[in-house]
Amino acid sequence: MQFSVVIPARFGSTRLPGKPLMRFAGKTMIEHVYRAAKQSAAMEVIVATDDERIKTEVENFGGSVCMTRNDHESGTDRLQEVAAAQGWADDHIVVNVQGDEPLIPAAVINQVAENLFANSEAAAATLSWPIESAEQLFDPNAVKVVKSDVGLALYFSRAPVPWHRDSFAGNTPDIAAAGAMRHIGIYAYRASVLHEFVKWPQAALETIEKLEQLRLLANGRAIHVAKACQQVPAGVDTEADAKRVEQVLSGA
Repeated sequence: MQFSVVIPARFGSTRLPGKPLMRFAGKTMIEHVYRAAKQSAAMEVIVATDDERIKTEVENFGGSVCMTRNDHESGTDRLQEVAAAQGWADDHIVVNVQGDEPLIPAAVINQVAENLFANSEAAAATLSWPIESAEQLFDPNAVKVVKSDVGLALYFSRAPVPWHRDSFAGNTPDIAAAGAMRHIGIYAYRASVLHEFVKWPQAALETIEKLEQLRLLANGRAIHVAKACQQVPAGVDTEADAKRVEQVLSGA
């Protein structure tokens, strides 16, 4: 099995403008993400960006970069442009690694690619991790996923699902009893699915939840979901996240 990793990287960010070029322990975030991905079994790692500053940075540290349009609505759209530009075969597996996850383990990149390869009925594959706190369960920024008994996604939501009616009836909800799983935002796709995705209009549920993976479910495509082989540290969305990552990478 062969697969490629694409790292979408935008300069613009509502909360942290220029996020890919933030520095941690002497290297930019995009370099940390790139080098983490290079530790996987991917045949190639490509940064997809629409910003010349990011392109220059990637070239400076010896990485591969593909310039893309600046009007993409999602990282998946940017991923598809790279797949088309590279001329990958329809069955080629493409792993989308978020550009703000400098601590991502290489093992989970390999895992999600292997899971898609092993599950031919799935159009895409992703990962999850158990939720253990009420704070995370009720946090709309922590996306939850519910899957079937055969490992295919039933739904993704920002709401606390599944709702354990009996355990949540009192003032002290039993979080463990709910069995809720946090979605980890790493995906593997077949290139053919990416080409389909960009032709579909946004789905109604996608616009409500602001979760692009719901477009696949709305169009009848299956998403394989498995528990990550190891915990994936949260990415960088806030200044507090940035301080946490700096401490980890600097060994403080």
